[in-house]
Amino acid sequence: MVILGIDPGLNATGYGVISTQAGRLQVVDAGAIRPSPRQPLGARLSRLYEALDKIMTAHQPSVAVLEALYTHHEYLTTAALMAHARGAVCLALAHHQVTQVDYLPTRMKKALTGNGSASKEQVARMVGTWLGRDASAWATDTTDALALAIAHAHIAEHSCQQLAGVD
Repeated sequence: MVILGIDPGLNATGYGVISTQAGRLQVVDAGAIRPSPRQPLGARLSRLYEALDKIMTAHQPSVAVLEALYTHHEYLTTAALMAHARGAVCLALAHHQVTQVDYLPTRMKKALTGNGSASKEQVARMVGTWLGRDASAWATDTTDALALAIAHAHIAEHSCQQLAGVD
């Protein structure tokens, strides 16, 4: 299975493509899309959409995982701007008919580290551990996207095991 993790943001959208084969995880592609902050909103969203379109065309993911939208009431403007980026992501996924799954940050952290309140550093270390690579080479946006993809691989595998009666 090919899983695309996406950490949407207007300044940087992290993405991580992993493949799962026989319980092994492998990085296929990872990075961040960084539209110029000097561009108007529409141009930034178009850049994000076009970059994701190329990534999905190249890797044909069967599922994409995003962090569920949440915000604190003090950051409504930031949430609204992030929602624009998330909308461009959802549109690209729909265009490619890729199934979208959303996880709350606590669920992703628990699936990845065993601790729903793990720090970004703990998440990054576990990404490196699960993928057998030094995660410090990636930006935080990229490790967050990879973490979403890895968490989904674990959650999906656990769900399949429960359906099969294996624990």
